[in-house]
Amino acid sequence: MKNVLEQIESCTECEVCMEVCPTYQITGEELFSPMYRLQTVREVLEDGEVSAQMVESLYNCPKCMVCETICPMEIEITQVVDAGRRGLVERDLGPLERGTKIIDQIFEKGNAVNGDPSKRLEWLPEEFPRKESETLLYLGCLPSYLVKDAATSSYLVLKRLGIDFMILEDEGCCGTYVYEAGNVDLARELFQKNVDRFRGLGIKRLIVPCNGCLKCFKWFYPEVLGEFPFQISHMVEVIYEALRENRSLLQKVTRTLIYQDPCRLARGEKMTEEPRELLAWCGAEVRDTELSREQAPCCGSGGGIRSLYRDLSTEMASRLLKMAPGEIVVSPCPFCTFQLRSTSKAKEIGKEVVYFSKIVLDSLKD
Repeated sequence: MKNVLEQIESCTECEVCMEVCPTYQITGEELFSPMYRLQTVREVLEDGEVSAQMVESLYNCPKCMVCETICPMEIEITQVVDAGRRGLVERDLGPLERGTKIIDQIFEKGNAVNGDPSKRLEWLPEEFPRKESETLLYLGCLPSYLVKDAATSSYLVLKRLGIDFMILEDEGCCGTYVYEAGNVDLARELFQKNVDRFRGLGIKRLIVPCNGCLKCFKWFYPEVLGEFPFQISHMVEVIYEALRENRSLLQKVTRTLIYQDPCRLARGEKMTEEPRELLAWCGAEVRDTELSREQAPCCGSGGGIRSLYRDLSTEMASRLLKMAPGEIVVSPCPFCTFQLRSTSKAKEIGKEVVYFSKIVLDSLKD
């Protein structure tokens, strides 16, 4: 608490964060800017008066971290927002009604997208492989139910590369949405259940195609539980390492692709060049969006805002798509892939959005 309040007090109100915040840029509401969110969190934590619009300001933050790249005081604004959301829950001002329904679905159905658990493995291109391994391919909710080609291509690429791994019939949810909503007590319950299960299965390493799962396992679990006793790797890292010394496994497929930098990889993990190199190894001419790498725009699906503020998130995605100078956009994030696909279709923008492992799969030799 002290560290959060100290960070808030260190804000000089220079307003530079307002120049890059997607929520403020779209709405024009000062309360929905990073600078004013800091003030809102102070009111929440110090039991001040909190209006409905102030609550909204904390839940419509995509936690894209672009404000942190420009803040001269290096304030960890997304962590301050996390503290504010937790404070809202403690004061019974959060989660919002729609968020509560999604959390209930997670505990009832084991996923955050209201998917039918009996259909979770419809993406699997073969009979369920009953095997044990110290490495678990943990697909996540979106690849399992909404971006099934990301699940299929990730699974097949790992197999073709000879990487030993297992999958689970009943995978469950990593719990990132529960944490993002500010309900840390419920998140702790789910986190501990998953850790105990992984330990019981003898898991030592997790490979994830989902950036939400990556951030949750790598950062939220240790924060809440004090540990995450497993190695965690994103698909980009695993494929990159496997092909770096074995590029002869690839055949070049010539095409022009626009690479989209997801917030949680580009700003969160500083992983910008590896996916571009991978696409180039596959024969692609790789182009960037108008703003890229650490300055890349948010797709609008982060921080749980797509489920709460659909129009706002769609406008963020539209802006990103219009910055892409080509027809095929490649993303290493299932959240971004789903968001950009649905927005391109709804707004008739005409972009094809592909999860990156499908490009790798197309280039792997038989």
